[in-house]
Order: sequence, then structure tokens, then C-alpha cells
Amino acid sequence: MRNRWWAAPVLAGGVALLAACGGSSTPPASSTHTATGAPAANSSSSSSSGTVTIMERSTSKGTVLTTAQGRTIYWFAIDTPTKSNCTGSCLSYWPPVVGMPVAGSGVSLSGHLGTITGANGQVQATYDGHPLYTYMGDTAAGQISGNGLNLSGGLWWAMTPTGAKLGSSSSGGSGGSGGSGGGY
Repeated sequence: MRNRWWAAPVLAGGVALLAACGGSSTPPASSTHTATGAPAANSSSSSSSGTVTIMERSTSKGTVLTTAQGRTIYWFAIDTPTKSNCTGSCLSYWPPVVGMPVAGSGVSLSGHLGTITGANGQVQATYDGHPLYTYMGDTAAGQISGNGLNLSGGLWWAMTPTGAKLGSSSSGGSGGSGGSGGGY
């Protein structure tokens, strides 16, 4: 009985460590990545020609931009028009949208689309000066669970055709908005 006094502080320290590391927001086990942290071919919207199709999709929170596969596209609040600030392990959770962006059929986004050289050296699509990403927490087309999350040092927002913030409420997955965003 004498030695049980240490169990509570050790347990509390472990819980604090998990909370600081963002332990509740892990990507799905079925996520596929390349060694660089970019999405693998089966989860990317890039074609062999090096283009990526950007579409519009209506969700429960409003209209967002998506890949041709329906994956919601996000922007990172601390990025600049010429630089992605999502590097290292951040890229495992927020794969960049790679390739030369083209507007999908019937979508008039062309004047807003562009590219930068991303943190991993690949051509990364941009919209209205925002480097674009998908979120590994979105496991199906149309989900917007990354919207409003404060992770990897900043806020993440679903990209809308107007560039306006969609709102901070998550939909379709892991609640988790706000907080200090210990990050990935």
C-alpha cells in the first residue's frame, strides 16, 4: 500500500501528455500516404498529366470546394500566398492538393486558381492565394470534419467558392474545434 501514492501523479501526467499531443485527433487507420506525407495515388485527385480538378459541392454547412473525388479542400490560416506553413508531420494529416488546378465542368473558378511550390517540393494548388489541402480525418466524400480545427499551429477552414470562412462548427466527424491546438 505504501507504493500506491505515485499512481495518481503518473496517470495525470500521461493524460496531460496525450492532451498536449492532440491524441484525440488521429487520422483513420486506412489512410494512405507516400513517404513525403503527400497522399498516395489512390487518395489524390492528381492525374497522370499533373492536373487536379477542383469542384464545388453543397454540404450541410454550405458550398465548399472539393477534389474530383468529393474530398473537401481546406486552407491553413497561417499560410501566405507564396508559402505553405504545413510541414513535417502536419502533411500527414493535411495532405496538399498537388498538381496544376483546373476548374471542373460547369465551375467558374479559373481566375482564382494558381500554384506554389509546396513545403515538400511538389506543385501545390492554390485558390485566391491560399495553398490547398485535404484532411485525413474526412473518410468519405462530402465530409467537412476539418473545418474550424485549431491544429498544427493555426486554424483550418473549408475553402468556399467566395473565400469566406464556412464557420467554425465541424460536421461529419471529430468535433474538436477551438482549444490551443497543440497540433500534429
